[in-house]
Amino acid sequence: MKLFKTLLFLAAVCAMSFPVCGAESYADGPFMRHSLIVNEIAELNLKTTSTTTTTTTEATTETTTIQLYDTSKLSNTKQSWYYMPNDTHAVPKGNESVSLNKYSAYYTGNTGENAIYLTFDEGYENGYTSKILDVLKAKNVKAAFFVTKPYIESQPALIKRMAEEGHIVGNHSAKHLSSPTLSDAQLKQELDSTAEAYKTVTGKDMPKYFRPPMGEYSERTLAVTHNMGYKSIFWSFAHKDWLTDQQPGAEATYNTVMKRYHNGEIMLLHAVSSSNTEALGRIIDSLRAQGYSFKTLDEL
Repeated sequence: MKLFKTLLFLAAVCAMSFPVCGAESYADGPFMRHSLIVNEIAELNLKTTSTTTTTTTEATTETTTIQLYDTSKLSNTKQSWYYMPNDTHAVPKGNESVSLNKYSAYYTGNTGENAIYLTFDEGYENGYTSKILDVLKAKNVKAAFFVTKPYIESQPALIKRMAEEGHIVGNHSAKHLSSPTLSDAQLKQELDSTAEAYKTVTGKDMPKYFRPPMGEYSERTLAVTHNMGYKSIFWSFAHKDWLTDQQPGAEATYNTVMKRYHNGEIMLLHAVSSSNTEALGRIIDSLRAQGYSFKTLDEL
């Protein structure tokens, strides 16, 4: 106990020594380019400030420190997220133009595990989300739904249900604009106003996961969202499911998913898709039969 108190005292001294800062289109192809309607300290362009979060339990004290980046020194060259799919169940290569890990961005989870991270994008409601939630509840699977501010405001009952049933409701921005076209302040406002709308509906803080609209980002925008405490979530599987009048069908959807599943996969599906909705239960059952489990983004 004496040692524990001493460590707490030293941690407090250290904490006082540093400041604490707090519609859609795709071009399908071999690169699966996706568009939807962001050593030395000088070399790393790091600020000397950081955000520190401390969690204390009876047994341990856990401190997480987030390095903050000086975004004025970072490239704003627009990148479009892509990955290179394969039919061998290998983890696909993605756009390596910007280091994702450096800025708390992910396109896969733990690639050493037979795990799938199921995510849905929600820009507008097409009548299928409640059915998707029914399937997830029946199969005991938790997913992430990336929603825009207008979706939150127009579908409060669905948002509440997502949260109440244990799903992550992530931030897909207010106006679904390309992040690199926005200033730092504008990008922050896009996320903050969406998070405020979520809290108004649910009474809870919005989980800090962000999916960049249109899959467009830059080193600067990744740093902005990182500095805000967000994890940016890309994907290692998607398919042409967003055109409501050109659906691939449930069988084709199922076959595509089963042809390309892989360890640590972050699966992107659109909730406007009838094909996804019809195939979802079978997909979950078949992936489990292959030895896969479903994890949440909180387990990244």
